[in-house]
Amino acid sequence: MDEEMELMLEEDEEVAGEEFVAQREPANRYGGVPGLDDSELADPDELEQQVMLEEWGPVLLLPVRGRSRGIRGVVDESGELDFGAFGTVDFERTMGRFDKARYKAEKLREQLKDITIRIGIVKERLPGKAKYMVLKYLRMGMIELQQIKSMDMLILARLYMRARRLRNEIGRLEEAGSG
Repeated sequence: MDEEMELMLEEDEEVAGEEFVAQREPANRYGGVPGLDDSELADPDELEQQVMLEEWGPVLLLPVRGRSRGIRGVVDESGELDFGAFGTVDFERTMGRFDKARYKAEKLREQLKDITIRIGIVKERLPGKAKYMVLKYLRMGMIELQQIKSMDMLILARLYMRARRLRNEIGRLEEAGSG
């Protein structure tokens, strides 16, 4: 007899002879656990979902750049997100109208963050405190960019001036948006 196939005995309809008929039932191709019924075991879709959550869980926990949106889907009984008509709140009421000034201020903040990182990198290349004096004189208008001879100091001064312009523009946009 084939070891992979189980024999299942069924009682024949004839009661007189008490005859039994052997019927082959295919074995479960995913295997089984001794002592548990096959209906109690996890199906392959559930196992795949658990593996995906384990593999991608750390990535999904990383912080996301930008602000959080107000619309969120509802988690259904299978653990998946449902963004259907019954799983959301009215978009207009939640988000409000698109604010162009706020959007532009957000983009300028991202640029300012990038420039701040670049300023930190260039600032490390310049020794001493002379760089702060040059930036102070530049801010006060005592010197111009064309008068700076050191290439690293010139790059730092340009980045510094750009960061100041971005801060002023962000402040102006926020003031216009709140007023």
